[in-house]
Amino acid sequence: MLNEIYGSLPPVAVTIISLSVMLLGGFLMSRLTKLVRLPNVTAYIVVGILIGPFCLNIIPADILKHSEFLPDIALAFIAFSTGEFFKLKTLKKNGLKVVVITVFESLAASLFVFVLSYFILRLDFAFSLVLSALAAATAPASTLMTIRQTGAKGEFVDTLLQVVALDDIVGLVAYSVAISVAIASFSETGIQISGIVLPLAANIGVILLGAVFGFLMKLVISKSNSSDNRLIIALSLIFAFCGVCAVIEVSPLLGCMSMGMAYINITGDDKLFKQLNYFSPPILLLFFVRSGVSFDLKSLITPLGAIGSVSLITVGILYFFIRILGKYSGAFIGSLITKKNREIRNFLGLALIPQAGVAIGLAALGARTLSLAGYEELGNALQTIILSSSVLYELIGPACAKLSLYLSHSYSNKIEAAVEIDEKEIEEKNEVELLIARIEKIRKELPEENPAEKAFNEAAESYDIYYPNQQRRMRYKRR
Repeated sequence: MLNEIYGSLPPVAVTIISLSVMLLGGFLMSRLTKLVRLPNVTAYIVVGILIGPFCLNIIPADILKHSEFLPDIALAFIAFSTGEFFKLKTLKKNGLKVVVITVFESLAASLFVFVLSYFILRLDFAFSLVLSALAAATAPASTLMTIRQTGAKGEFVDTLLQVVALDDIVGLVAYSVAISVAIASFSETGIQISGIVLPLAANIGVILLGAVFGFLMKLVISKSNSSDNRLIIALSLIFAFCGVCAVIEVSPLLGCMSMGMAYINITGDDKLFKQLNYFSPPILLLFFVRSGVSFDLKSLITPLGAIGSVSLITVGILYFFIRILGKYSGAFIGSLITKKNREIRNFLGLALIPQAGVAIGLAALGARTLSLAGYEELGNALQTIILSSSVLYELIGPACAKLSLYLSHSYSNKIEAAVEIDEKEIEEKNEVELLIARIEKIRKELPEENPAEKAFNEAAESYDIYYPNQQRRMRYKRR
């Protein structure tokens, strides 16, 4: 029935209607998942599965072909925003301890998954390699959200934030190496050094090019530019960089991260990152819903001969548990080597469980790369496993993050523990005065104005709708 309706409509109408359904469906589903305190990413993926061709078939399969640019654009936003966290001052201050912990927890997860998939389940080598590389990536959103909600502070939180910031770089590098080796293994001559070195050299070149674009962004964007113009210039440069990467067939992730890192270190301007964060939600929503649309439910229960004799649902469940074990053990060993305290050593791994944005984006890029190499079935299987496991990770991730913060004594429900006051003040004031002092201290630590409200107010002022009385005064003056 729907196919007949779509067939009678112009292609442009079908595309626009589909985008509208994806946006509205994602929003409505996020209202439902919010009631049970689940992250929006879960809502977007679930609604994508429901409206996709493998379930209700509301969105035609052709939309996937017409929106192949979405993963590149969405990942460009994610990667550029991640670059904000790599300030050289912070990296120098923290030393090598955080880097050691990050490398251990990322690569341990990859190693565990590769041993499981290739040596135990006997899956295809290229598939096992790329899947294990994706295991390194972590989704920081739910962890950061939990930290803000609890108001957690201390050495554990500082270490966690630094590890989360560095984690995706290790995952991106691991993916770049893995996909290069995987593609090289498909050739008749097998894996050769040139097949690995050349893609790695291309990625290094993209990193340098990203730094150049970051410097160019600094030159073009000035403080005198309006907010609208700053956003337009930034988007044009990010899109241009993604276009260059598409021409040379290299992932834009590392380059966009390098661009963001170069810009923040040269200018110290974090306002641009906030502006992009206001602009990006609809694009990220479409990207995650599109990922759900491409989810193949049938392939979960039927073994794919291309990767092995095991069903994808079995691979997905085992991947889910083995990756958690790898993350926890890697964080434990890394903390032990760097002589971190007991709380960090025992509970850091619990906060590194979530996996969504970067992993889903890399899976989409990997699926496209494998499809271009003539192995579309491998790409679809890869994307199916990452999507299904990401939903599970986002279900338990926030709870595990909160548990790790609680067990590490990083937050307390008591205001006395949450807000410290000078000991001299404690001696001089009674309980009521101390409570007022603590509340006042909390108020001072809060931002002066919610960034979203501030952005709305600025826009309202520019269009003369925030101060309607001014229009009345102008009328009286004219009279």
